[in-house]
Amino acid sequence: MENQEKQHKRRVRYSGTHPRSYQEKYKEHNPEKYADTIEKVIRKGSTPAGMHISIMVQEILDFLQIKPGQIGLDATLGYGGHTKAMLQKLEGQGHIYALDVDPIESAKTKERLANQGFGEDILTVRLQNFADIDLVTKETGKKFDFVLADLGVSSMQIDNPERGFSYKVEGPLDLRLNPLKGVSAAERLKEVSEEELVGMLVENSDEPYAKEISARVMKWFKDGKVIETTTQMKEVITEALCRVPKAERDEAIKKSCARTFQALRIDVNSEFEVLYAFLEKLPEVLAPNGRVAILTFHSGEDRLVKRSFKELEKAGIYREVSKDVIRPSAEECARNSRAKSTKMRWAIRA
Repeated sequence: MENQEKQHKRRVRYSGTHPRSYQEKYKEHNPEKYADTIEKVIRKGSTPAGMHISIMVQEILDFLQIKPGQIGLDATLGYGGHTKAMLQKLEGQGHIYALDVDPIESAKTKERLANQGFGEDILTVRLQNFADIDLVTKETGKKFDFVLADLGVSSMQIDNPERGFSYKVEGPLDLRLNPLKGVSAAERLKEVSEEELVGMLVENSDEPYAKEISARVMKWFKDGKVIETTTQMKEVITEALCRVPKAERDEAIKKSCARTFQALRIDVNSEFEVLYAFLEKLPEVLAPNGRVAILTFHSGEDRLVKRSFKELEKAGIYREVSKDVIRPSAEECARNSRAKSTKMRWAIRA
């Protein structure tokens, strides 16, 4: 017995209160087993690593008015929280098609939902860009009674350093939603001119220090330095803002990092082009009186959605559109800090 006790190995735990690597946050990656830990993280207003807290679920359900037997589309599957809520409204009758370009997370979500009773009889998950929504209706011959598009990046992507979405942790400067296609942000930086980079930062994120950051990027390359990791990109931005008054510098660097990473992400994933295509094809995939809700997370996206909805309402294609943006409640923002920048707009097909 004594020998058996000596041979027994305890589960490896990270030391201290904060894990040193993403992989060590084992409790947060197993929410079913460590529900108490997950709840504590959420109560603090944070999102547990490897999870995504769906935003404005009730507001979306209130507007979509889903009924059993209807056909719906979740254009951006992600962690599947919105999808699950919509599936529950179908009460086992009807079908939802869900699209995502991320092969890593969509496979996990499909399995998770299947384990909760939402199999292929009621849910079809496709590894497909939502710019190609017309392909779904062409193949099935069915139009959608309701459509949801959540344009935010999933927390699972942000929290995984291997994906390069966050400047807060060391990782490759990648930022692709599908890491198997296209070029990474690091490769993209090598291709653009200083003038093009300034334009990218201004157009994609309204970056006030676009010229300073672009000039510093070019200086790094001229000096033979590489920008291949998230922390190297942060260092470039820190150097670029060296003349900002000391009392304001830390906050300015933090905001410029967030905006720069956003601008790079939008560029490498062609997010504005994808949204244009989606909005253009959207009326053709909606059934008469079909409803669509779109969640946006920055002003550029919201402007595109607002303009499209208003123009198509004037043309008689939509019979009604939201007059103002709908925001998450103060309670939700307190519970989930990533909800703060969310705007929701909706439209109803004529």
